[in-house]
Amino acid sequence: MNDTQAKYPQLRFKGFADPWEQRKLGDVCEPITDSIDTQKYPNEVFAEYSMPAFDASMKPDIVLGSSMNSVRKIITRPCLLVNKLNVRKKRIWYVKKPNKNAVCSAEFIPLYSDTVDLTFLNQVAKSETFTRYLENHSSGSSNSQKRITPRSLILSKLHIPTIEEQKLIGKIFESLDHTITLHEEKKRQLECLKSALLQKMFADKSGYPVVRFEGFDKAWEERKLKDVVEKQIKGKAQLEKLAPGEVEYLDTSRLNGGQAILTNGLKDVTLDDILILWDGSKAGTVYHGFEGALGSTLKAYRTSANSKFVYQYLKRHQDNIYNNYRTPNIPHVQKDFLNVFTISVPVSDEQEKIGSFFKQLDDTIALHQRKLDLLKEQKKGFLQKMFV
Repeated sequence: MNDTQAKYPQLRFKGFADPWEQRKLGDVCEPITDSIDTQKYPNEVFAEYSMPAFDASMKPDIVLGSSMNSVRKIITRPCLLVNKLNVRKKRIWYVKKPNKNAVCSAEFIPLYSDTVDLTFLNQVAKSETFTRYLENHSSGSSNSQKRITPRSLILSKLHIPTIEEQKLIGKIFESLDHTITLHEEKKRQLECLKSALLQKMFADKSGYPVVRFEGFDKAWEERKLKDVVEKQIKGKAQLEKLAPGEVEYLDTSRLNGGQAILTNGLKDVTLDDILILWDGSKAGTVYHGFEGALGSTLKAYRTSANSKFVYQYLKRHQDNIYNNYRTPNIPHVQKDFLNVFTISVPVSDEQEKIGSFFKQLDDTIALHQRKLDLLKEQKKGFLQKMFV
């Protein structure tokens, strides 16, 4: 693509045909330079925009002046905060309406503008082209410690359209980001709900759960895991020894959302079997709902108890498995896991209800994840086609 073509995006709003103009960021933005030593105001409350706050929730931390040990930039107007460190993470924070007594840490370079739409610029700053520029102009001893300087940032070049087109583009991406955030929040709430219910709907040391379905009141029985496992299946499939076919090859990549690989392997596990990663840094991780040829680093359990219930029980105790049922150094699940791991089980009807309930909850969480993936792909496509 030559320079003339590069000034026109592939996809535009109706009525816009002019080429985009190449400008230096410093021509359309200025760094915020006003600063404050918050140590001089130890009892005053500030809203601090920092990288930990960005990573945690993208909401400023409300802190006392005494808690900040270095000078902060004063934020009194809409601005764009560009992270200096490890720019590949794209910590770009659009502060549309700063809080009262807002300040930002030295981890960010704050920019304001009276000539470009910041909603538009927010998307430009997150683009791959802009990120590559920041990476190429960062300096430091290692990739994770490299940082961009304010001077290098303002010398970066970008293509911008008229302010009217900027606002339209910014508006559509703001709406898309809002929808993505809503789905992320809904998914987070469902995950929190599941986590809480896993603690309440499984029996504690008393033998009784805190929350139960109506009609069940008997104590749960404590057994060894081997008592509810009818068959243990050791994975044998090795991808390099398989040819194309119709049976899914099951490895950690596939179990963690990777693309299905169809092979001529032997289908040795079904949708009802519980899979457990036997070797590697995540040894002990449990999965459910897959069928195919089991990879050599995995085992499968075929259970006499309801498999959905047993899976959720193991998932509830996932950290316990990691911490207490693996070998040190090069982790793998200890050989006598089935003999030493204890499980509490109710009557079969209650197992069925609990297993089905959590399966439905997992399906709802997965649905929101699929929606999120689609929205992010849609946004990625728009970013590629609506920007130069």
